[in-house]
Amino acid sequence: MEIKGSVALVTGANRGFGRELAAALLERGAAKVYAAARRPETVDLPGVVPLALDVTDPASVAAAAAQAQDVTLLVNNAGVSTGAAFLDGSLDDVRLEMETHYFGPLATTRAFAPVLASNGGGAVLNVLSVMSWVTAPHLNAYSAGKAAALQLTNGLRLALHDQGTQVTALHVGYMDTDMAADVTDPKSNPADIAALTLDGVEKGAFEVVADDFSRYVRAGLAGELAGMYPQLVS
Repeated sequence: MEIKGSVALVTGANRGFGRELAAALLERGAAKVYAAARRPETVDLPGVVPLALDVTDPASVAAAAAQAQDVTLLVNNAGVSTGAAFLDGSLDDVRLEMETHYFGPLATTRAFAPVLASNGGGAVLNVLSVMSWVTAPHLNAYSAGKAAALQLTNGLRLALHDQGTQVTALHVGYMDTDMAADVTDPKSNPADIAALTLDGVEKGAFEVVADDFSRYVRAGLAGELAGMYPQLVS
């Protein structure tokens, strides 16, 4: 997948990592970048094409796909973090996480798959998380949504292979964005992660594991479960 000359659509591109991705795409010579957001009037990045898109609304997804028939790179980035825990968190918040992180990318990819096919195949980039592999009490709903998105990504990679569409997953920990504003743990520069991610897309990588914490957790998946959750044996 060559970024230069491509036509990209980035969901959740009005702020945070989505905005950084959109900027990086422009810097690499993308011919057009649709900056999709529920409120397109909040998009303030020069050079992009604001596009109304709520990934949790099927009608909005269909309208965006009908408008953006030239897309060759779909970036499923839109996200939310409610902090909902499984036992005492709001079920509405849990459902919102799943709608945003799983059903949303499923809907957008289903809508844009024919578009990508008609434009030569192209690529899909799914912004996942280190929390696709591990969970924590304050991130129960978030990690469940991202874990579902991981299996969605694996399935889409197989389903889209025959039409020549590559699918790349990004795994990353905390980034210095509004979503992690209250986090005191180390955070990556989102611009650096955007550059690494697009490098992976251009190389045809199945996944980009973008920071040390994500690499550590991924390596730990081969070990005993107690190694991932030591509190279970304390």
